[in-house]
Amino acid sequence: MTQIDTFTDILRARSSCRAFRPDPVDDALITRIVDAARHVPSWCNAQPWQLTVTKGAATDRFRDALALEIAKGTPPAPDLDWPASYSGVYGDRRRTCGFQLYDAVGIEKSDHAGRMAQMMRNYALFDAPHVAIVTSPAELGA
Repeated sequence: MTQIDTFTDILRARSSCRAFRPDPVDDALITRIVDAARHVPSWCNAQPWQLTVTKGAATDRFRDALALEIAKGTPPAPDLDWPASYSGVYGDRRRTCGFQLYDAVGIEKSDHAGRMAQMMRNYALFDAPHVAIVTSPAELGA
């Protein structure tokens, strides 16, 4: 198998997970993943990020803090702006993907409350047992 075959297999195997098993990931595996990830390119090889990986009660506290902000009505504030719109084929793809997700979890297109409840699962982190929080200093433009 060539390197491009391996890379292609990795890309084709990826998915957007909407539910996680409760099983914690072994610390040694998390360390291997983080060690591999540190090799990604960065401006001037400064690697300007800090990583915090939560587990157990720390993950629950993070999840609870997100839920509290949503319950207070705090609007999401992503680090990178969302697209202003999805026009043409991009809007079509977005709708198709969304409706496939709702179909997969048994939510009718007309069930606005069900769709909202599913969207809120984002803030529950889909029950992930761990969370990776990446930060970097503001003076570095992040």
